[in-house]
Amino acid sequence: MSHLNSARAALFAASALAAFCAVQPAAAQSVDTTPAQPTSAASRPPTPAPAKASPAPRPASPDTTAANASTGATGDSDIVVTASRLDLLGSATTASQGHVTQQEISLRPITRPGELFESIPGLVVTIHSGEGKANQYLIRGFNLDHGTDFANFIDDMPVNRPTNTHGQGYSDLSFVMPQIISGIDYTKGPYYAAIGDFGSVASSHARVANEIANQVSATVGTDGYQDLFAGGTAHFDGDKRLMGALELGHFDGAWKPKQDFKKINAALRYSQGDATDGFSLTGMFYQSSGGMITDQPLRAITSGLISRFGTLDPTDHSKSLRYSLSGHLDKQVGSNGKFALSLYGIHATMTLWNNFTHYLDDPVNGDQEAQNEKRDTLGGDASYTVHADLGSISNDTTIGLQGRYDSVFVNRQHTKNRTTVLNYCTLEQPNGSVTTYPAVNTFCNADHVKLLDLGGYVQNTTNWTDWLRTILGVREEYYHATDHSEVTGAGGRGSQRLFQPKANLVLGPFAKTELYLSWGRGFHSDDVRGVFGTIPGEGIPLAGGPTPLLASTTAEEIGLRTDIIPKVHIQIAAFQHDFKSELVYNADTGQDSAGAPSRRKGIELSAEYHPVRWLELNTDLSFAKPRYRTTNLAAYGLNGPYIADAPFFTYSAGILVNNLHGWSGSVQWRRLGTHPLSDGDRYPQDEGYSEFNMDVSYALPRGWKVGAELLNIFNSKDYAAVYYYTSRLPGEPAGGVTDFQVHPLDPRSARFTVTKTF
Repeated sequence: MSHLNSARAALFAASALAAFCAVQPAAAQSVDTTPAQPTSAASRPPTPAPAKASPAPRPASPDTTAANASTGATGDSDIVVTASRLDLLGSATTASQGHVTQQEISLRPITRPGELFESIPGLVVTIHSGEGKANQYLIRGFNLDHGTDFANFIDDMPVNRPTNTHGQGYSDLSFVMPQIISGIDYTKGPYYAAIGDFGSVASSHARVANEIANQVSATVGTDGYQDLFAGGTAHFDGDKRLMGALELGHFDGAWKPKQDFKKINAALRYSQGDATDGFSLTGMFYQSSGGMITDQPLRAITSGLISRFGTLDPTDHSKSLRYSLSGHLDKQVGSNGKFALSLYGIHATMTLWNNFTHYLDDPVNGDQEAQNEKRDTLGGDASYTVHADLGSISNDTTIGLQGRYDSVFVNRQHTKNRTTVLNYCTLEQPNGSVTTYPAVNTFCNADHVKLLDLGGYVQNTTNWTDWLRTILGVREEYYHATDHSEVTGAGGRGSQRLFQPKANLVLGPFAKTELYLSWGRGFHSDDVRGVFGTIPGEGIPLAGGPTPLLASTTAEEIGLRTDIIPKVHIQIAAFQHDFKSELVYNADTGQDSAGAPSRRKGIELSAEYHPVRWLELNTDLSFAKPRYRTTNLAAYGLNGPYIADAPFFTYSAGILVNNLHGWSGSVQWRRLGTHPLSDGDRYPQDEGYSEFNMDVSYALPRGWKVGAELLNIFNSKDYAAVYYYTSRLPGEPAGGVTDFQVHPLDPRSARFTVTKTF
């Protein structure tokens, strides 16, 4: 009932915003004619060009194309269109593929950078710990933990970290500055030959802008929030330009003690040319540190031992460092070919101090541990696309090669109060007992890992007629890994290949409607420490056998995309996704095992309605049935077919108002649905959460703009994350208590921004 009342109140507030804007005098506006971004298409499926288009595989300007697709405009200078997503009718591979526009990025209210990616339909981005830790990602009935099976790319650089100290595929997006992102391409399912590791369920490619307006903005808010951003673009001879941006941030939050989270972000990008013939070089820097309040035992809160926003271990903390250099080259080859090249180098370090189980394993000094990582990543993508016409048949073929090499030192230490490193370690065994063993050079585990991932692919798009096209692809993966443990002296070396066919059939458009049929095979890599067994207790083989280097998945999808209703864009997709072995990985206790086969069935609906040019109403609904699928559940230690933390549904809805006589704003509602909390069992369950956020801004003369964000408008008391596992408080039995572990939503807060554009 509280969710229903909140929904009514939010819809009333949204209607009031729209009505207020509607009574303002109309004013002539202008189309966004931002130049195309010459980012390489090598590591992602390019933003689709219209069927039977010229050889260039991307439209000239994403946001302008979105405007024209929404209204039929062809450059009328007094038109501005509010559009959260590009209309891909006539060019998409599947019904669930899309492009989030820069308008949506600039208008969307967010608490933290990762929430920007909730603009991807059906994706929920939540948090169970501090600002310095990667978000939790949930989509299509999957709890993707900190990034497994959700591949993220920024400027074509992979964000996911294989064999990470905290979670396989760990994807921390805290270094993203929304002000320099020009759009987000997203996919769902393993249907795209250019997407490899971690992309089998979903992927996102955020584009870094070649140029942004010269600007300075300052934001202050409740709960100790401050943010300062400065950026701009210098233009040189011809089309040469240099974009720079700097962000300084601080956030305490409602937590006790305060997080005192501090970060610095910087980016510098030189570019010239355009998406057809261009070059760019980008440097990025990120550093952060702060307190980290993770999920806490519910019984500690209800008993008054800690407050709702308190912690049993106030010394939990995080610190991160990341810097990178990436370059892109796009070159037209003759009249029908295009070459794209992307290269990158990334250095990253991270330490997370976590105490999840408190005094369960170590009743004297507690269970806090430091998870440390030092990583260097080198990689690149190259692709060549050629266009050919055979009579009335139009054909585009892309040949690509991708490579990534990671050198990682990953370790764990047993700590007390963060400052003391203990000389012994504890490890919980599968039967619940605890083994104590001496630390080696202060380390409980310490692994030197080398990873090489090579992927070659071919993808062909053929427009056979005006109403029939096929997108067929194959990808061959070669993965090689070595691992050496400083603690046990154990090691391992191995490789695996995986063949991945992809097939898509598109019928239409008929009456502004297209039908999509898709099938594909994908994969995610596994933590090699579990594969080679270099850490006791990790990689425990269950009935599914030893943990493989590459865990394959297959999926099918049937979808519909239609513009048949005037001013309305609708996308519907029904999907089935099978895992040969569900990755059962508890990143917080370090357990990794090959679990039972699993299946997700579901349906998604997305719609955008543009009643007038300055207004959009949108909604995304997703329903899923996640289940283990095996007749021998007991062999995997399961009592039933239910998958822990896998949501049955997600909802979102929004209203966007863009530049109506100086007013802009949005109201966003997101809802994470019911999900089981114990693997195999339907109960206990968590009901999920509901949250409403709002953003309003007004453009003043001489380049000034003022804005305000209201987050968690109705001050929901729901929890952002709920888990169900065993922990122990002082005075409790030695075996601990299995209980709900909760992390509340941030309370209602407000932020105010002043921006000056030069």
